[in-house]
Amino acid sequence: MTAPALYRTRIRHVRRTPVRHAFGYRGLSWFVDLDDLPRLPVWLRPFARFDGRDHFTGTTSLRAGLDAVLTGAGLDPTGRVTALLAPRAFGYVFNPLSLYWCHDDDGTVRCVVAEVHNTYGGRHPYVLFPDADGRAETDKVFYVSPFNPVEGRYTLRVPEPGERLAVSVTLHRAGHRPFVASVHGRRTPATATRVAGAVLRFPLAPQLVAARIRVQGVALWLRGLPVVPRPTTPSPSLEASR
Repeated sequence: MTAPALYRTRIRHVRRTPVRHAFGYRGLSWFVDLDDLPRLPVWLRPFARFDGRDHFTGTTSLRAGLDAVLTGAGLDPTGRVTALLAPRAFGYVFNPLSLYWCHDDDGTVRCVVAEVHNTYGGRHPYVLFPDADGRAETDKVFYVSPFNPVEGRYTLRVPEPGERLAVSVTLHRAGHRPFVASVHGRRTPATATRVAGAVLRFPLAPQLVAARIRVQGVALWLRGLPVVPRPTTPSPSLEASR
């Protein structure tokens, strides 16, 4: 089992075209073992609760939801899974990107599931097979931003975090890179004292993340960036991305 840990993160978004726009903010992510989720003291549970309803189909446990994704991609769902995600706080959760590292029996990372959430309540899992440097590619098939069409290809760097966290997502389209997002952070043990300190420093963390993203969206709209309507058809069925 992997002991739960916290990452105080620095998140940065850079939009290069058709309008240049960049912003960054600080956040908080948890690194957990999906089969041994943190058991917090009662007084801390309102600030950090992991709930299967917030991921995948939202109809079962977090681990069962992931196993269904792996099975749907033709993969054996057994094995240890570590995850980087944000918990529910005071009944609200927002995970723009949740990552799951699926291991073989010898501890080797077999694949990574990148679960993308948008601000409309939608979510989509990409099954990735990163190389030794944690790099993988996949086609964009899920509507995320109202200013980006569902086209192009992602390059992701998703090495399993250790003492430091370094994740990035780059969108490629027609010979250029219109969007890049990155998350960096340093690991700290998720003891009750550390969690309490993080809560004091980042109160209502998921609410703040969602609010910041919406504020930046309004700023782009005021600058004249055209809105791309949401697709009327659902995302295509899941396929593993090698």
